[in-house]
Amino acid sequence: MITRRDFGKAALIAAPAASLLAKPNSKFHGVQIGAITYSFRTLPSTADDILKYCVELGLSSIELMGDVAENFAGAPAAPRGGGRQPTPEQREAMKKAAADRMKWRTSASMDKFKELRKKYNDAGVNIAILKLGISDAMGGDECDYVFQAAKAVGATCITMELPRGPELSKKAGEFADKHKIYVGYHNHTQVNESSWETALGQARYNSINLDVGHFTEAISKSPVPFIQKNHSRITSFHLKDKKFGTNGGGNAVWGTAETPLKEVLQLMKKEKYSWPANIELEYSIPESSTVMAEMAKCVKFCKDALA
Repeated sequence: MITRRDFGKAALIAAPAASLLAKPNSKFHGVQIGAITYSFRTLPSTADDILKYCVELGLSSIELMGDVAENFAGAPAAPRGGGRQPTPEQREAMKKAAADRMKWRTSASMDKFKELRKKYNDAGVNIAILKLGISDAMGGDECDYVFQAAKAVGATCITMELPRGPELSKKAGEFADKHKIYVGYHNHTQVNESSWETALGQARYNSINLDVGHFTEAISKSPVPFIQKNHSRITSFHLKDKKFGTNGGGNAVWGTAETPLKEVLQLMKKEKYSWPANIELEYSIPESSTVMAEMAKCVKFCKDALA
């Protein structure tokens, strides 16, 4: 016979084990909160490391940097720059590395990318976005590879920097429409309210990856009207708090600068916007804190804002 006291002891022992099996869920009141891998840039960043951080923080969605996925899949080393004035030897090494990577990409199996998707999904994390862009130098086979890799990891969108000219967004958009995978064009502080108009007119699957912090800094006012006007073409947010008009140097602890993060999140809740809002930790970590502690604060900020 098991007494009530014995049963209580067994329940206490089992409780920690059960909690380890709980999968993360960062969809708060209908709003999907996630993170971009860049937030963990000062920490070890293999695919397993990133997954561990997501689970620890309770994040069920990630915008995964392309190098993390490609390294898991066995890609050769990416070409590295040699500074502002690389030597002839460095230039030759960069050229060879780029050629090796292109050759690998155009013949790579999707099996390892599918394995990566399963690993993350089994742990309760969705790779919603793959940050792996298209460049001017890419041929058609390599462009196809980018979208095939995104599809294999379960992403519905890739992200890349908003091009200065129209040629690259036209090229990327053509492949996006072909594969029915969105391209979200990311902004720094070089933008205004009309910066995406050309790209959006070029292809159905061209879209906006809106960094609300950079945008606030660039235009020195709230991004909410822009979001309301362009919501049908937005596929993701980057969340950070920045000051008005500080030319790229306005990163701040969340809730201390001018970006209306709470208002943006409440708008997402009210209007039932379904795209992910991804934390991008960019402010300096206080000496008394850690990346994971600050990330946990950002997650809590989002959860509290949506309560």
